[in-house]
Amino acid sequence: MGASLTLEKIAELAGVSRSTVSRVVNDHPNVSEAVRERVWKVVRETGYQPHAAARSLVTRRTNIVGVIIPETVTTLFTDPFFSYLLSGITQTCNAQRYHLMLSLFNDPVAPGDSYRRVVRSGHLDGVVVASARVDDPLIPRLLKDHVPFVMVGRHPDKRVSYVDIDNVGAARMAVEHLIRSGHRRIATITGPLNMASGEDRLKGYRQALEAHHIPVDDSLIVEGDFSEASGALAARRLLSLSATAIFAANDIMAVGALKVLRDAGLRVPQDVALVGFDDIPLAAALQPALTTMRQPIEQMGAMSADLLLDLIETPPDDGAPAHKVILLAELVVRTSCGVLG
Repeated sequence: MGASLTLEKIAELAGVSRSTVSRVVNDHPNVSEAVRERVWKVVRETGYQPHAAARSLVTRRTNIVGVIIPETVTTLFTDPFFSYLLSGITQTCNAQRYHLMLSLFNDPVAPGDSYRRVVRSGHLDGVVVASARVDDPLIPRLLKDHVPFVMVGRHPDKRVSYVDIDNVGAARMAVEHLIRSGHRRIATITGPLNMASGEDRLKGYRQALEAHHIPVDDSLIVEGDFSEASGALAARRLLSLSATAIFAANDIMAVGALKVLRDAGLRVPQDVALVGFDDIPLAAALQPALTTMRQPIEQMGAMSADLLLDLIETPPDDGAPAHKVILLAELVVRTSCGVLG
């Protein structure tokens, strides 16, 4: 019976107008509790299901949010960072009864096609953007089109809301741990330097050395792209430079570096200490177990979704400041750095 019912029929059975039924099923506040309960009683008894498309015409919302990750499918499914991030986003969306759509924007031939198909189609109420480069054209497009969005990761544009950790402070903490352990010739494998996280973690590395009056040797700074292959390639470049420690800007690159060091006959931590970033599950399972900076990835995902839903439900006034949430990372000391405790 529920499939054949209309708003008009529900209105007739409840003794109210069609517009009142519409306001009730769309949770509009301007309806008395007595009338609201009478309408819902009829809805429950008849099994009526309000049509999602009809609701969206009234509210101009679809209750669908997107997650846009400008990465390849391979990266998404090989880096556990994204699994934890999506888990946090999903938990928040489920709790708030929003549906989630995942899109990977990684088309160098026609990057605008994905934007038109996904964002400008009108199917999404807003988006969470993760792993975007600072110069990604997606961000100015979203700003221009007034699409509600939140980034996971800092962005220099003051109009952009984001959730991030203190990457500068976290990287500095990791490198200072190596310095306190007696290391002076410390190399780093950075993330992409056109991403805020890559830039900030390099800044923290430099700050740690400078604070302890250790000259920064640019030959010990090698850029990676957060992949295992780039960590391995960077470690090969560092082999001849006599570094006694390496700070990798994520755990996946640290894994690549560890394999290269072993293949070269070097022991970790006896010959070269190693510190990563993220604390993915593999970090504790490595031999030796990886010292790393633990960032609350799942919490970052949940908070970014919370912030986005707030922007959707209560659009900010023009000129209102963007929201910036900064979380703290934690140093997890294991055997790869040569010092426990």
